[in-house]
Amino acid sequence: MVIGILQPGYLPWLGFFEQLYRSDLFVIYDDVQYDKNGWRNRNRVKTANGIQWLTVPVLLNFTEHPRICDVRIDNGSKWRKKHLETIRQSYARAPYFEQYFGVFEDTYGRDWEYLIDLDIHLIQALTQALGFPEKPMVRSSALGIEGGRVDRLIKICRHFNADTFYEGASGVNYIDSAVFLDSGITVQFQEYHHPEYKQLYGDFVPYLSLVDLLFNCGDSSLDVLIGNNKAEVAS
Repeated sequence: MVIGILQPGYLPWLGFFEQLYRSDLFVIYDDVQYDKNGWRNRNRVKTANGIQWLTVPVLLNFTEHPRICDVRIDNGSKWRKKHLETIRQSYARAPYFEQYFGVFEDTYGRDWEYLIDLDIHLIQALTQALGFPEKPMVRSSALGIEGGRVDRLIKICRHFNADTFYEGASGVNYIDSAVFLDSGITVQFQEYHHPEYKQLYGDFVPYLSLVDLLFNCGDSSLDVLIGNNKAEVAS
């Protein structure tokens, strides 16, 4: 069994969903320390005026070293209205806007207290929109598994009897595959080659939120995401 273990993100990029797709079981790593200026509460979309960040405001006290799962959203501003309107204005001309915009109307029409709940809701909604096969998705905070950085990952893999750990490319810098192999676990590092596809507003820009792919490619989005040759890509 292939397991993926990854911190959550807000409207994540394509590579996040490729890891999820290639995994038989996916662990949302939500009880590690929250990283300021990371991807937990923000991502990028493409607008007629260039790239724009969508950032969820959060309430933080870094002297307390908050975990991702403990971070609350700062609802003192109208961030939900702003994000919905930015998505509307940016993708109203996209070919699949009407097909998927309801996902975001539903999401931003709800009240959210914790960032993790918003992130997971959107991850699940986007996987459904992509047409992913159903697979288990669990939060690490619900497992009660402790340990150092690498030791804990091994324990999580063993807890689910996984024989393959599908790790992001950055893991090459801190994970010793031999340590995992001693526990009967093979580490496979992601080598994701970002696809090009037809976008609005000029030259192609990679590493945006998945919403850009979804609105532009619709039912072909999953094929584009996983590099299926049947997908229609930019020429």
